[in-house]
Amino acid sequence: MQFRILFGEIKRFIRDDGPIKISRSIKELSTKINEIQRQHINKTGEELKISELAEKLNVSKEEIIVALDANQRLESIDEEIYEDGKGETKISKISTNKDETGFVINKICVQELINALNQREKEIIILRYYKGKTQSEVAKMLGITQVQVSRIEKKILQEMRKKIA
Repeated sequence: MQFRILFGEIKRFIRDDGPIKISRSIKELSTKINEIQRQHINKTGEELKISELAEKLNVSKEEIIVALDANQRLESIDEEIYEDGKGETKISKISTNKDETGFVINKICVQELINALNQREKEIIILRYYKGKTQSEVAKMLGITQVQVSRIEKKILQEMRKKIA
Protein backbone atom coordinates (compact mmCIF):
# COMPACT_ATOMS: atom_id res chain seq x y z
CA MET A 1 0.00 0.00 0.00
CA GLN A 2 2.79 2.44 0.89
CA PHE A 3 4.46 1.79 -2.45
CA ARG A 4 1.27 2.82 -4.34
CA ILE A 5 1.07 6.07 -2.34
CA LEU A 6 4.74 6.82 -2.94
CA PHE A 7 4.43 5.99 -6.64
CA GLY A 8 1.37 8.30 -6.88
CA GLU A 9 3.31 11.10 -5.18
CA ILE A 10 6.21 10.67 -7.60
CA LYS A 11 3.84 10.77 -10.59
CA ARG A 12 2.16 13.90 -9.19
CA PHE A 13 5.53 15.59 -8.63
CA ILE A 14 6.68 14.87 -12.19
CA ARG A 15 3.35 15.94 -13.65
CA ASP A 16 2.96 19.09 -11.56
CA ASP A 17 6.59 20.17 -11.25
CA GLY A 18 7.24 23.54 -12.83
CA PRO A 19 7.45 27.25 -12.04
CA ILE A 20 3.73 27.68 -12.70
CA LYS A 21 1.17 25.10 -11.67
CA ILE A 22 -1.11 24.12 -14.54
CA SER A 23 -4.22 22.04 -14.05
CA ARG A 24 -4.25 18.46 -15.24
CA SER A 25 -7.18 19.13 -17.60
CA ILE A 26 -5.25 21.91 -19.37
CA LYS A 27 -2.18 19.68 -19.65
CA GLU A 28 -4.29 16.85 -21.06
CA LEU A 29 -5.94 19.19 -23.56
CA SER A 30 -2.51 20.47 -24.59
CA THR A 31 -1.33 16.89 -25.17
CA LYS A 32 -4.42 16.16 -27.31
CA ILE A 33 -3.87 19.36 -29.32
CA ASN A 34 -0.23 18.47 -29.98
CA GLU A 35 -1.16 14.95 -31.11
CA ILE A 36 -3.94 16.17 -33.44
CA GLN A 37 -1.65 18.88 -34.87
CA ARG A 38 1.16 16.38 -35.42
CA GLN A 39 -1.15 13.95 -37.24
CA HIS A 40 -2.66 16.73 -39.38
CA ILE A 41 0.75 18.17 -40.32
CA ASN A 42 2.03 14.70 -41.28
CA LYS A 43 -1.07 14.20 -43.43
CA THR A 44 -1.45 17.64 -45.06
CA GLY A 45 1.72 19.58 -44.26
CA GLU A 46 -0.33 22.37 -42.67
CA GLU A 47 -1.35 23.27 -39.12
CA LEU A 48 -4.96 23.35 -38.02
CA LYS A 49 -6.45 26.72 -37.08
CA ILE A 50 -7.61 27.34 -33.52
CA SER A 51 -11.24 27.19 -34.60
CA GLU A 52 -10.65 23.83 -36.30
CA LEU A 53 -8.94 22.45 -33.19
CA ALA A 54 -11.80 23.70 -31.01
CA GLU A 55 -14.32 21.98 -33.28
CA LYS A 56 -12.40 18.67 -33.39
CA LEU A 57 -11.94 18.59 -29.60
CA ASN A 58 -15.40 20.00 -28.82
CA VAL A 59 -14.03 22.82 -26.64
CA SER A 60 -14.04 26.61 -26.92
CA LYS A 61 -11.39 28.59 -28.80
CA GLU A 62 -10.43 30.19 -25.50
CA GLU A 63 -9.69 26.78 -23.96
CA ILE A 64 -7.48 25.93 -26.96
CA ILE A 65 -5.56 29.20 -26.52
CA VAL A 66 -5.10 28.64 -22.78
CA ALA A 67 -3.81 25.11 -23.41
CA LEU A 68 -1.42 26.31 -26.13
CA ASP A 69 -0.14 29.14 -23.92
CA ALA A 70 0.34 26.78 -20.98
CA ASN A 71 2.58 24.66 -23.19
CA GLN A 72 5.00 27.51 -23.90
CA ARG A 73 8.46 27.50 -22.35
CA LEU A 74 8.94 30.14 -19.66
CA GLU A 75 11.83 32.51 -20.15
CA SER A 76 13.56 34.33 -17.35
CA ILE A 77 14.55 37.99 -17.64
CA ASP A 78 17.76 36.95 -15.90
CA GLU A 79 18.56 34.41 -18.62
CA GLU A 80 21.81 35.13 -20.44
CA ILE A 81 21.72 35.80 -24.15
CA TYR A 82 24.80 35.96 -26.30
CA GLU A 83 25.20 38.61 -28.96
CA ASP A 84 28.49 39.55 -30.60
CA GLY A 85 30.27 37.04 -28.35
CA LYS A 86 29.15 38.93 -25.26
CA GLY A 87 26.78 37.47 -22.67
CA GLU A 88 24.13 39.76 -21.21
CA THR A 89 20.88 39.18 -19.38
CA LYS A 90 17.61 40.15 -21.03
CA ILE A 91 16.89 42.66 -18.27
CA SER A 92 20.23 44.39 -18.84
CA LYS A 93 19.36 44.85 -22.51
CA ILE A 94 16.10 46.65 -21.76
CA SER A 95 17.19 48.52 -18.65
CA THR A 96 17.81 52.26 -18.97
CA ASN A 97 20.02 52.29 -15.85
CA LYS A 98 18.01 55.28 -14.60
CA ASP A 99 16.26 55.55 -11.26
CA GLU A 100 12.79 54.79 -12.59
CA THR A 101 11.42 54.41 -9.06
CA GLY A 102 11.82 58.14 -8.43
CA PHE A 103 10.16 58.94 -11.74
CA VAL A 104 7.17 56.73 -10.93
CA ILE A 105 6.83 58.18 -7.43
CA ASN A 106 6.92 61.73 -8.82
CA LYS A 107 4.33 60.87 -11.45
CA ILE A 108 2.00 59.38 -8.83
CA CYS A 109 2.51 62.41 -6.58
CA VAL A 110 1.66 64.86 -9.38
CA GLN A 111 -1.38 62.78 -10.36
CA GLU A 112 -2.66 62.86 -6.77
CA LEU A 113 -2.16 66.64 -6.63
CA ILE A 114 -4.11 67.07 -9.88
CA ASN A 115 -6.90 64.78 -8.67
CA ALA A 116 -7.31 67.03 -5.59
CA LEU A 117 -8.06 70.07 -7.79
CA ASN A 118 -11.56 71.21 -8.69
CA GLN A 119 -12.76 70.66 -12.27
CA ARG A 120 -11.82 74.11 -13.60
CA GLU A 121 -8.34 73.97 -12.05
CA LYS A 122 -7.80 70.47 -13.48
CA GLU A 123 -8.77 71.68 -16.93
CA ILE A 124 -6.31 74.56 -16.78
CA ILE A 125 -3.39 72.40 -15.63
CA ILE A 126 -4.13 69.63 -18.13
CA LEU A 127 -4.54 72.06 -21.02
CA ARG A 128 -1.40 74.00 -20.11
CA TYR A 129 1.00 71.21 -19.11
CA TYR A 130 -0.30 68.07 -20.80
CA LYS A 131 -1.85 69.51 -23.98
CA GLY A 132 0.72 72.31 -24.43
CA LYS A 133 -1.84 75.12 -24.84
CA THR A 134 -0.95 78.75 -24.25
CA GLN A 135 -2.71 80.81 -21.59
CA SER A 136 -4.54 82.68 -24.36
CA GLU A 137 -5.75 79.42 -25.94
CA VAL A 138 -6.92 78.13 -22.55
CA ALA A 139 -8.69 81.44 -21.87
CA LYS A 140 -10.60 81.19 -25.16
CA MET A 141 -11.57 77.58 -24.49
CA LEU A 142 -12.85 78.37 -20.98
CA GLY A 143 -14.42 81.71 -21.80
CA ILE A 144 -12.22 83.74 -19.43
CA THR A 145 -9.37 86.18 -19.91
CA GLN A 146 -5.70 85.28 -20.26
CA VAL A 147 -4.97 87.25 -17.07
CA GLN A 148 -7.49 85.11 -15.15
CA VAL A 149 -5.84 81.93 -16.48
CA SER A 150 -2.45 83.27 -15.38
CA ARG A 151 -3.67 84.06 -11.87
CA ILE A 152 -5.48 80.74 -11.43
CA GLU A 153 -2.47 78.80 -12.75
CA LYS A 154 -0.09 80.67 -10.44
CA LYS A 155 -2.35 79.98 -7.43
CA ILE A 156 -2.66 76.26 -8.31
CA LEU A 157 1.11 75.83 -8.71
CA GLN A 158 1.81 77.60 -5.39
CA GLU A 159 -0.67 75.33 -3.58
CA MET A 160 0.86 72.25 -5.20
CA ARG A 161 4.36 73.30 -4.11
CA LYS A 162 3.12 73.80 -0.51
CA LYS A 163 1.60 70.31 -0.46
CA ILE A 164 4.80 68.73 -1.76
CA ALA A 165 7.10 70.58 0.67
